[in-house]
Amino acid sequence: MINDKKVLYSGMQATGNLTLGNYLGALKNWVSLNEEYECFFGVMDLHSITIRQEPASFRKRARNLLALYIAAGLDPVKNCIYFQSHVSAHAELNWILGCFTYMGELNRMTQFKDKAAKHSDNINAGLYTYPVLMAADILLYQSDYVPVGRDQQQHLEITRDIAQRFNAIYGDVFTIPEGYYGKRGAKVMSLQDPSKKMSKSDENPNGSIYLMDDADTVVRKCKRAVTDSGSEIRYSEDKPGVSNLLEIYSACTGKSIEEAEKEFDGKGYGEFKPAVAEAVNAILEPMHKEFERILQDKGYLDSIIKENDEKARYFANKTLRKVRKKVGFTDIPR
Repeated sequence: MINDKKVLYSGMQATGNLTLGNYLGALKNWVSLNEEYECFFGVMDLHSITIRQEPASFRKRARNLLALYIAAGLDPVKNCIYFQSHVSAHAELNWILGCFTYMGELNRMTQFKDKAAKHSDNINAGLYTYPVLMAADILLYQSDYVPVGRDQQQHLEITRDIAQRFNAIYGDVFTIPEGYYGKRGAKVMSLQDPSKKMSKSDENPNGSIYLMDDADTVVRKCKRAVTDSGSEIRYSEDKPGVSNLLEIYSACTGKSIEEAEKEFDGKGYGEFKPAVAEAVNAILEPMHKEFERILQDKGYLDSIIKENDEKARYFANKTLRKVRKKVGFTDIPR
């Protein structure tokens, strides 16, 4: 707990391009959390290298992601927005916690199996021990809450197991984190296959709207979006394509699904799809302008990185010093 506020921790990997789904499902809802919580949001670049990265473009994407956090509304003074790789305590605690994690626990992680299937030419140890690093991320900041989706539930469970095991041996060292299930973000599915989540790794570029897509691209992708038999615009399990577009329209405009259905009652896809594109562009265009402004002001962005990295190191190292002492490492002379 910091300043009488509970701590909330989350982050995104610096791989690929963030999608509208990333924004509406998570990032948009992060913006107001600092009013109630002390928030740490990482650019998770250590996690990113389980997949081979081209160094120059990777470095640029990571910096762009931090700028995009700010452009999307995260205040870098009220939130700690930092680079995971700039805080060496993540890597050190990762090793220590790895010695308190059982092979059987890692073998049960379904995300490793999924990623190994997708990257069969690079099934590395980092991909396997990824959950331990994620546990280190969360536990370093004595996090009370972690926003989790269904695909992250296993990671939170193993984090809790590791923390409880360590605490049982050494006393109350780590806060046991809980899942944060606040305001539900929009569940945005692929525009081409509404049975799958919109993903930044989608092989079909028309399936995802990326946050940096220009207005014409957004219009084109919305026009090509898969719909369903019949022309009625309503939210229903038997109309997944239309339901997905309604979800997007609702999230971008602030209107309820019911209000959106009434608005397009009796209208066809020829009016509905352009309206969805317009609503998306109304969100993205101001974000684009702010993103470009931030990137062009190198001094400002560098100062934000420096200040937030220092804040993250301060809190992470407080926990790490306690852990080092508990496990019996020799004190570092000062």
